[in-house]
Amino acid sequence: MDRKYDVVALGELLIDFTENGLSGQGNPLLEANPGGAPCNVLAMLNRLGKKTAFIGKVGNDQFGKMLKEVVEESGTDVSGLAMDEQVHTTLAFVHTFPDGDREFSFYRNPGADMMLTKEEVDPEIIKNARIFHFGTLSSTHAGVREATRYAIDVAKENGLLVSFDPNLREPLWESLDQAKEEILYGMSKCDILKISDNEMEFMTGTSDYTKGVEMLREQFDIPLICVTLGKEGSRAYYRDMIVEAAPFVREDTIETTGAGDTFEACTLNYILEHGLEGLTEENLKEMLTFANAGASIITTRKGALKVMPEKAEIEKVIRER
Repeated sequence: MDRKYDVVALGELLIDFTENGLSGQGNPLLEANPGGAPCNVLAMLNRLGKKTAFIGKVGNDQFGKMLKEVVEESGTDVSGLAMDEQVHTTLAFVHTFPDGDREFSFYRNPGADMMLTKEEVDPEIIKNARIFHFGTLSSTHAGVREATRYAIDVAKENGLLVSFDPNLREPLWESLDQAKEEILYGMSKCDILKISDNEMEFMTGTSDYTKGVEMLREQFDIPLICVTLGKEGSRAYYRDMIVEAAPFVREDTIETTGAGDTFEACTLNYILEHGLEGLTEENLKEMLTFANAGASIITTRKGALKVMPEKAEIEKVIRER
């Protein structure tokens, strides 16, 4: 299948304001980092030599123009990125805790990313890819939800593999029931699911992740489910196999922003190179180890999109374990 892009992603592109020290007056200094999970995933795939395209919307303002430029510089095709004349680019303020974990405050009522319409989604971009990737931030509001579902339908009709990362951000939903409903919809459409431990508990009510996966599989036929376990590493559930890979815990971790996206990109890269059929335990272990190592590197850097690791860096971390 000779297609122009390896992966096309649809979703949010925004500015993450992250804390970066204090001013002379003792006020927190905030750094405007390009953010948004789908573009983080694409930026990492670009580093691994893959061809990517993005579909989304930013404001036609200083932040929107900066984001377009940064994503383009990372190697992603932005011909599917719309600019909104009325609504400003979405902003997220990230508060980091001492252990590197974080919480978000969003300025998105409305934000440009949620103004994407079905008519602005170019089906040709999707038809020209091998994998379509999405999350749930593009399903929080009716218009962009319709655009997302249209894009998924185009992907399915044209034989793309569909990859889904719920990427739950509770403050952005009118209700958690609605969030659950949209995550279930994503699960009903995907071939590859990347889900974090806390999202798994949110969806299944259990912290026994194997039991949680069994519950999901009763409803959905998802060939590959990857559960990320933070400092505990990750697991892949594929056919009747359960494969676990140890984490690369680092003393120089400063924040976890982008770790899940880096992991996601590394797993998609593996699937692009090996396919989704006939994977062995050895394959899955290799995939998870590479993804865990990549994710560990990004936790030592501020931001994500602009500072994704190179393949050689990841391989070095694995060798030196």
